[in-house]
Amino acid sequence: MMQQQMGADPLQACLQSRASEEPFPLAHLPENSSPQEEVPAGSMVGVTAMRTWIEPVVAGSQVASAFYDTALLLVVKNYYNQTNATAPSHALEDAQQKAVSNFYIIYNLVLGLSPLVSAYGLSKLGDRMHRKIPICFPLLGYLGSKTLLLLLILLGWPIEVMYGAAAFNGLTGGFTTLWAGVMALGSLGSSESRRSLRLIIIELVYGLAGFLGSMASGYLFVGFSDRYQEGTVLVGCSIACYAFCLLYSIFVLTVPKPAASSPATAKSAEEVGSQLPAHKEAAAESSQPSASSSSTPGSPSKLIIIMLFVAAILYDLAVVGAMNVLPLFLLREPLRWNAVQIGHGNAAGYVIFITSFLGVFVFSKYLRDITMVMIGVASFSAGILIMAFVRWTFLFYIARAVMLFALIPLPTIRSMLSKHVEGSSYGKVFVLLQLSLVTTGVVTSTVYNKIYQNTMNWYSGFCFILSFLVGCLSLLPLSIMAIKQRSTTGSLQILTK
Repeated sequence: MMQQQMGADPLQACLQSRASEEPFPLAHLPENSSPQEEVPAGSMVGVTAMRTWIEPVVAGSQVASAFYDTALLLVVKNYYNQTNATAPSHALEDAQQKAVSNFYIIYNLVLGLSPLVSAYGLSKLGDRMHRKIPICFPLLGYLGSKTLLLLLILLGWPIEVMYGAAAFNGLTGGFTTLWAGVMALGSLGSSESRRSLRLIIIELVYGLAGFLGSMASGYLFVGFSDRYQEGTVLVGCSIACYAFCLLYSIFVLTVPKPAASSPATAKSAEEVGSQLPAHKEAAAESSQPSASSSSTPGSPSKLIIIMLFVAAILYDLAVVGAMNVLPLFLLREPLRWNAVQIGHGNAAGYVIFITSFLGVFVFSKYLRDITMVMIGVASFSAGILIMAFVRWTFLFYIARAVMLFALIPLPTIRSMLSKHVEGSSYGKVFVLLQLSLVTTGVVTSTVYNKIYQNTMNWYSGFCFILSFLVGCLSLLPLSIMAIKQRSTTGSLQILTK
């Protein structure tokens, strides 16, 4: 539970870098050769550049994930409908809601904790051996876990099999390792000056793919139910997408060379390197700490880091808690959504994903990071408060529209953290933050599901009000940090650049 803006085409960047190289020795060309005869060489360069694109993996895996999420929710719902078929009609819905909620408590616990065993090791192997390891292993886990869901549908296995599927998914790295590998390859294939745009493009592909997958998932689930068991086509499409991503990663994807995406920088670096090979890296390394120290205030840094951690944890608690009970809320009165409507609702969530990163792209030109974080927190808090009073479908989409910047805070907080620690401490700080968020997410998922079970009969939107309060509470550490910075930067400069 994020991002985008269009930037330079990776193919164009690679073509520019290779254009500065001599394509063939002149002695090997015929006398009457024309420039058009060099097209095959350009085509080879284009194919080589296309093979470094990670976007097909991002798009394919996210479409597959959207298919799977919808299928799993509806398969679990149907399973407990059949299990509780003997219950009185007035008690059937409550029994179903509690059973589905209990299932997701355990499922999310297993899915959230199991990657902690292997994520660090796989990422370390990727750094030391091959960059594709953190991509291929999680994709293999996704493929296996989704296949178990298909077998569950076809063979009538008990729903508890999905706990094993979640464990297998997590032990092979899960989304945490996969996304780290994707970001690493995206960073390798771009220069420092264009890296943010490169990563935003990847996030844009992620959001668009999730949107399209969610829109189609409901239709695929019900469209073939008269000829096949419900969910088989949707889960089959999910498996096919993951298989494509795995095969593409193994046989097509190549690891880009850092110099290939920044011709001007690479050329100047090579010239300097040829003259001063012993001093280039030392100068680069020494310049980073000096820049960091000049931009990092000495006394308030520890307090700022603590406040950023507290704000991130509180905000993540609010978001994860609300999003965990939202699917259950949609299945229950007064909405009682079907598969198609759930797919549309998930698609609305991916639109928020896109608008948030468009917001980052625009706001970052005029506003400071802390202001963007506050805008995002306010956007989510207002939207989730509206969600607590949703009684009709149109009101759900109004709430989602108000949350259009809800995904800005966490990425921006990570960016702020990187500006208050030295480069040598990035890994340690980010690992601590990620562990904090993972632990918070697992605990929050359990607590919120239990709260929902105890409050759904008298007020099903209570959890959303709770998330609103926690979201507002996350503004407190941000305000403390802004007040601390006020003495050195001025009150207006806190908000704008």
